[in-house]
Amino acid sequence: MTETLAARDAETLTQTRYLATAIPGPRSTQLHEERVQQVSSGLGITLPVFVSRADGGIIEDVDGNRLIDFASGIAVTSLGASNRRVAQRVAKQLEAFTHTCFMVTEYESFTQVCDWLNRNTPGDFDKRTALFSTGAEAVENAVKIARAATGRANVLVFDEAYHGRSLLTMGMTAKVNPYKLNFGPMPEHVIRAASANPLRPAVEGGVEAALASVEATLIENDPGSFAAMVIEPIQGEGGFIVPMAGFIPGLRQLADKYGIVLVIDEIQAGMGRTGTLFASEHEGVAGDLILTAKALANGVPLSAVTGRTELLNAPHAGGLGGTYAGNPLACEAALAVFEQFEDGGLLENAQLIERVAREVLEPLLESTAVVAQVRGRGAMLAVEFADRGTLAPRPELAAAVSKVCHAQGVLTLTCGTHGNVLRLLPPLVIGEALLRDGLEVLAQNIVELAG
Repeated sequence: MTETLAARDAETLTQTRYLATAIPGPRSTQLHEERVQQVSSGLGITLPVFVSRADGGIIEDVDGNRLIDFASGIAVTSLGASNRRVAQRVAKQLEAFTHTCFMVTEYESFTQVCDWLNRNTPGDFDKRTALFSTGAEAVENAVKIARAATGRANVLVFDEAYHGRSLLTMGMTAKVNPYKLNFGPMPEHVIRAASANPLRPAVEGGVEAALASVEATLIENDPGSFAAMVIEPIQGEGGFIVPMAGFIPGLRQLADKYGIVLVIDEIQAGMGRTGTLFASEHEGVAGDLILTAKALANGVPLSAVTGRTELLNAPHAGGLGGTYAGNPLACEAALAVFEQFEDGGLLENAQLIERVAREVLEPLLESTAVVAQVRGRGAMLAVEFADRGTLAPRPELAAAVSKVCHAQGVLTLTCGTHGNVLRLLPPLVIGEALLRDGLEVLAQNIVELAG
């Protein structure tokens, strides 16, 4: 199953790790020096290699190195960075027209994307969808929709949340550095509540105490003033945190109790990443609004707000939109993505990725004193580094492990409030042999650096 999926969309680039030079190689180094002279230093970089092509679970750089992709463009290229069906549909659309703006003249692919999302997102109720370009746009428009529908201003967000880099979404994001540092003042009417991190609970006493704390925050600020409650089903940048069992269902109950719009931010966790189409399916919860982006169009910029018809129809005509919102190229890419979920193979592969990763990584919980937790769902997994007993974060170890993996041809990312989490986001089409190779490199480096 796994090798078949990998082969289907990765026929032209050999699916093995290969080092032709040191990483970064001489050509990448030269190009990076040019980048420094031309590009704002405000744009960070994880690994200064320049890509020549990518396919399946492999990224090939301009020096001929083949790196195992455990990043997927931060959960974007879930079907591989050069998925053929996506490329074919986009190319066909390019021959017809590249853009007209859906708010000026219409095209069918926009409606077809909305139809699929209305039918496939959680929730047995009548739905509508609005398309945009970026995840941050989806979050901001969800807030606009909730405010229009409720006549309220406040937005409840959570510790360890990440919702974007625009002004409002910066305010909704928890982490200051690098996302909010020097960019204030932040928007008003954003109120933060304690989350339910099982490893590092903000409130002692389990899920009941966590929910009681959330309700106390609502009451302190007048629950009737809240338009929306926005939560990631798995908190991404916060550290790939799977909340305590029952927390998100409890939020659903609180939202219903106080007439608050529950917004589920599936921008990173959705579109098959966790082994179900949407991560909130694991919780048995349907948001009033659900947000998608990233893997929605496999790298072509597209995002969406989907939800209850009465909510999506609350804004006045012309109140939602954007010049590039639901661009026809992006819509065709999304339709190609939807086609590839039809047989269930991608979801099965996400589940297999989790089984293999846990098999390789969970023994580190016992064999080292610095792996505090291996967590996540499907192909959205993380290793948290902290001293056993005290749980003192070890960000320097996460950075060191990631750096050595990069040098050995395995692209990994770090995250977390303390910067001590290594996150894994392999494409859902990665082959098992390639997956195991990358995981074994990672595990070996953890053992060696844990000392």
